[in-house]
Amino acid sequence: MEQKQPAQVGIIMGSKSDLNIMQDAADVLKEFGIAFEITVVSAHRTPERMFDYAKAAAGRGIRVIIAGAGGAAHLPGMVASITTLPVIGVPVKSSNSIDGWDSILSILQMPNGIPVATVALNAAKNAGLLAAQILATSSEELTGKMQQYKDDLKKKIEESAAEVEAKS
Repeated sequence: MEQKQPAQVGIIMGSKSDLNIMQDAADVLKEFGIAFEITVVSAHRTPERMFDYAKAAAGRGIRVIIAGAGGAAHLPGMVASITTLPVIGVPVKSSNSIDGWDSILSILQMPNGIPVATVALNAAKNAGLLAAQILATSSEELTGKMQQYKDDLKKKIEESAAEVEAKS
């Protein structure tokens, strides 16, 4: 992806098959004008690549990492153990998954000292929003965009409520 500014968010996934889920995070970041990079990094099949990615991310300007993984889902936790950057884990319901519970628990049950923020199963959109909120703590412009997003959500619900109430 060609960008004018250096990436602030790294989106990584354990397999190319996770891209259909992880694209939601990329779409949110695009909506907020946040530069990102996206790649495949497998904790199990390419541990050296994972280690190198996690070690070098901050030096490239990455400020938040979103890591999606299915099955045993060790990628978010292993990356969090290597970097000081905040890591947001996206459990992905993969073809070899036990209804996604294996992924959820693998990411959620991190030991003390290695935190990973975990979103719901396949909820890469929320991961993108959380990354935007983290970055907004040091950007008034991004804070304004986030507030507008929340205001728009509120407006949609109010419109839905009025529509439902009008039919009753």
